[in-house]
Amino acid sequence: MQTPSTTKPADRSIFGMVRPIMLVNGLLLATLGASMLLPAVVDLMANNDDWQVFVTASLLTSLVGVGLYSGARGTVTDMSTRQAFLLVTLAWILLPLFGALPYMWSGVVPSFTDAMFESMSGITTTGSTVITGLDYAPPGILLWRGIQQWLGGLGIIVMAVAVLPMLQIGGMQLFKIEAFDTAEKIMPRATQISGSLTLMFIFITVLCTMAYLLVGMKIDDAVIHAMTTVATGGFSTKDASLAYFDSYLVDGVAALFMVAGSIPFILYVQAVRGEPSALWRNSQVRAFLFILFALIMIGWWLHPEPDNPVRGLFHSLLNVTSLVTGTGYTTTDYNGWGFSSQFFFFLIMFIGGCAGSTSCGIKIFRFQILYETVKQHVRRTLQPNGIFIMRYNGRPLKEEVSAAVMNFLFLFALAFWVTTVALNMVGLDFITAASAAATALANVGPGMGDIIGPVGNFKSLNDSAKWILTIAMMVGRLELLTVLVLFVPHFWRN
Repeated sequence: MQTPSTTKPADRSIFGMVRPIMLVNGLLLATLGASMLLPAVVDLMANNDDWQVFVTASLLTSLVGVGLYSGARGTVTDMSTRQAFLLVTLAWILLPLFGALPYMWSGVVPSFTDAMFESMSGITTTGSTVITGLDYAPPGILLWRGIQQWLGGLGIIVMAVAVLPMLQIGGMQLFKIEAFDTAEKIMPRATQISGSLTLMFIFITVLCTMAYLLVGMKIDDAVIHAMTTVATGGFSTKDASLAYFDSYLVDGVAALFMVAGSIPFILYVQAVRGEPSALWRNSQVRAFLFILFALIMIGWWLHPEPDNPVRGLFHSLLNVTSLVTGTGYTTTDYNGWGFSSQFFFFLIMFIGGCAGSTSCGIKIFRFQILYETVKQHVRRTLQPNGIFIMRYNGRPLKEEVSAAVMNFLFLFALAFWVTTVALNMVGLDFITAASAAATALANVGPGMGDIIGPVGNFKSLNDSAKWILTIAMMVGRLELLTVLVLFVPHFWRN
């Protein structure tokens, strides 16, 4: 006699498909809405009327979030690959959309386009801004910009650990944790692992805040800059960014914690749990630190400032680290360093930090795999009968991972070209269009040229350009394929 199965059959109805999407996005919106109360309290204490804006936005966002969460009804324990694609993309649409409400209702930006641009830049930790007069902006708005980047950075870490490896995006399957071998395990295990990552993220942010306080920042500046430094976001409380503080100590703290934010956070968790050597054993971390050091030295060599070489070193340290990690802080106008320096800074925008961190860009592991792929190809050309095995982090590298990385690099180049052409067609000159496309897709922040360069701003761009860049920021943050796959007809077929 056969024993009846006690396994609950998967719900294949439309509601069954949207349930995990509703549940997770509802929870995210409710969290976003609750976080809006912090700027409300700050504005209320500062006797600024914007507290009403944040309370209203909080109520609306929380109401929608709770409604979605409640509508999911019951516990979701599994999620298909198709659902994961939809969930992640929809989250990075809804969060900026509701996050734009305080900017729009407070009047700090003149239009919904600007509000959406600023909000998307915050959530994706890009750091491009359309707001001027930050030195005199309401305290609640400044805090909200920091909170958006901090929450965005945390969400990026969890997504990189729990979702993208499962979706095999751009070679991210390399970082699949044993707990996520199958899609059905992702919901319960993601909750446990994201809790550890969140605690670590909070701990490093607190350390960064204390370090900024020790080097002379005021408490509000220290908290906000700590949020945007660890999240490698780059939003500042000052129009001049970190140049306002004119301090080597501030620059040193910023560089240290930008690097900390660009290292896989799961390695920090492992270090705390008794494996401190995990940090240095990781070949991606070693390669990142070596490349960053080399680039800082090159930046110093390109602009040594003979009258004050220490200042030249710190300018290179801060600005190179900022662009490589995709943070976007600046302390000098490197547009004036000459053509070779401008070309150098343009190229390093694309690099990024490590996978599993808050950093952005192409990311170090893909350059490592590109190197291994080219090396294998050269060896096979020289020795056709030889057997050569690609390796990553000491382990054999599957051909499918190499192929995924090559596809990603091709799509990234194609997306860069399409975005540049689109921006050029809506009125931007070539230098502005190309650097804007690069900084949006790589989620860096500042571009090149007089308009959007390190001392510029995106405010003067036309609305069409801002919407193109808003979409580019989202596509770049979601590793391109996560969004592009939704436009493939096969994706929607049963």
